[in-house]
Amino acid sequence: MKRRTVLASLAAAISGIPRRLLAQGSPSFSVDVRMVEVYATILDEHGHFVDGLGRDGFEVRDEGQPQTIVDFGGTSDPLACAILLDTTGSMESVLPQVRSSILEFIDKLGPQESIAIYTFDTGLRLRQEFTTDKLAARRAVMRTRAGGETALFDALAQTAHEIAKRKGKKVIVLFTDGEDNASALNAVAAENSARKIGVPVYTIAEGDARQSKSLIETLRDIARKTGGAAFEVRKPADVSAVFDEIANALKHTYLLSYKAPPANEHRWRTIQVSLRQTGKYKIRAKQGYFPD
Repeated sequence: MKRRTVLASLAAAISGIPRRLLAQGSPSFSVDVRMVEVYATILDEHGHFVDGLGRDGFEVRDEGQPQTIVDFGGTSDPLACAILLDTTGSMESVLPQVRSSILEFIDKLGPQESIAIYTFDTGLRLRQEFTTDKLAARRAVMRTRAGGETALFDALAQTAHEIAKRKGKKVIVLFTDGEDNASALNAVAAENSARKIGVPVYTIAEGDARQSKSLIETLRDIARKTGGAAFEVRKPADVSAVFDEIANALKHTYLLSYKAPPANEHRWRTIQVSLRQTGKYKIRAKQGYFPD
């Protein structure tokens, strides 16, 4: 969620402020308005993406109550994409193929779309801050090297926190080939952190990561509950196809924002997204959030 500051000026007739004070300027008051961002991807019954919908085409419910969509981002609006790449020692043999696939992924992004490159082993490293300069992003990818243990959960939580500060449509693409063995956070804490931030997370598991049932379930949960998708890669040659699929999905993502209703308890609040038009549709969107 993000905070929006609303400034409201009060007239003297309402506030009772003496006229002599009005010459010094009208008073201003800050009111915190918490916004909930919901990313949604729509597919029809044939599995085709549905584009061109407007704000009035959607209905969003918070704990079953309909909400007014205050801000709307269509499928044609640019997004900010953070690549979170596992560069631990186990990645050494597959890193060249993964680098190549990420370079192709970068080339598929639009000229107004920005990308950041993060890597992680025992800690998170920002290799390239958000930029629309594709050459700079490509250079950052080519400089990646493998080594160290895996602090996946810490890296995901930190990246989600950083990218949440940006306005507009945003997404995280996470690639890992190993189970976490160096994080301070556990799987539940990392999942809760990603769910709270609410940025869609697309996960790609390869190699040893696919052998851990608990890790695969965690990655699937994170992707599903944030409105992203989870993938498994059986061999390095398939990495490119997965990145292609993600790049295609990102072109068809909507952003719906509404004012968070008052919440007295810090508990999970459910979100339901639906279309006002009739038909069979599959809607991929985050399922809820934790109030601040």
